Amino acid sequence: MKNEINIGLLGFGTVGSGVAKIMHGHQQDLQHKLGVQVSIKKVLVKDITKSRDTELASEIFTNNLEEVLNDPSIDLIIEVMGGTNGARDAIERALLAGKGVVTANKDVMAEYGQELLQLADEMKCDLFYEASVGGGIPLIRTMEDGLASDRISALTGIVNGTTNFILTKMKHENMTYEDALAEATRLGFAEADPSADVDGIDAARKMVILASLAFSTEVQLDDVFVRGLKEIQNGDLELADGFGYTVKLAGSAEKDEDGIAVAVEPVLFPNSHPLASVNNEYNAVYIYGDAVGETMLYGPGAGSLPTATSVTADIVAACRNLLLGMNGKRLHSPQHERKVKSDGKRFARYFHRILVKDEVGVLTKLTAIYSNHGASLATVVQHPDKKESGAELVFITHRMSRQQHLDVMEELNQTPEVLEVLSHYRVEGEK
Repeated sequence: MKNEINIGLLGFGTVGSGVAKIMHGHQQDLQHKLGVQVSIKKVLVKDITKSRDTELASEIFTNNLEEVLNDPSIDLIIEVMGGTNGARDAIERALLAGKGVVTANKDVMAEYGQELLQLADEMKCDLFYEASVGGGIPLIRTMEDGLASDRISALTGIVNGTTNFILTKMKHENMTYEDALAEATRLGFAEADPSADVDGIDAARKMVILASLAFSTEVQLDDVFVRGLKEIQNGDLELADGFGYTVKLAGSAEKDEDGIAVAVEPVLFPNSHPLASVNNEYNAVYIYGDAVGETMLYGPGAGSLPTATSVTADIVAACRNLLLGMNGKRLHSPQHERKVKSDGKRFARYFHRILVKDEVGVLTKLTAIYSNHGASLATVVQHPDKKESGAELVFITHRMSRQQHLDVMEELNQTPEVLEVLSHYRVEGEK
């Protein structure tokens, strides 16, 4: 039986340094849980001359990937270097070398996860990726183990802390989008280029990972319908609040006999919904299981130590498997064939905000458009628009298909009496 486990750490940025800090500070706890010492033997960095605030010895730092992957004494590779191509290559080579891998890389797992997991199965190695979604929230392990006996039918959640921070500041502190984004950048919640966050791409990648796992099928990034924060117009948050809703950039995934539907978009949640009260940089995922019913996981979605906590949890799991000779025993092949729902099979309620000419008969003409497409209206509100020589209408529909929604939108945009379709949102949490 092994009396020591050696780790090769690829990357020493925010997450990598957090992993080293936790492993150094919790060494006695880790040794008690595993019965052996777990040590970081090599750390891959770009610049070995850079000064670093760490307890690790300077001689274990290297800028040569080969030194890490080809070291026979290293049992486990931790990939926290970020990026896509270089990280994917490093993970693949580590698996081919027979070494287990722990990664926090959502980009790699969203785009290449299925093939890497299959390679891990073939090589009888572990590939753990808890930290790729939800920072310090144990989402992956809960879905893989805690809900293993259940059948997940849907999940929805806030999986991007940057956009949630921005929307929180806009709603509760009346900040503009630009000011809220600047504050998020100053506090380190947003990157210098925030486009992946605010355009919904980061959340879409995370939803690919969660949906693939929840439904045991292959989900691709192109399967995800994506709208970002730029779709939110001035006044939308206040208007939604007046109707009893909170706007969140949310990911959703559902599966039934018609297939799967995955989306990331600004969504209206009733103020009574648990996700409506998730604020600032926090994340939460609401899971619907056939047996468990409804459950929610909540916590910090990013940050050095929260994310490093998830990485370290995977390290403990991988080390246990190594000690028990159980590494690579969990099979990852999809159980179900990939089948994506058509727009005609995706149902929801919708919120439409429309600027129209202030003329007699306009409301009647517009409601007829909905009726002609088989859609019915639950709420109709009209009030003068103070900035335009027109009137603003707000419609909240009953459940209808996304195809009906798109058809209605197209006809509204072609109607002379409609000056502009200001905004439209899916309404979550209501039937």
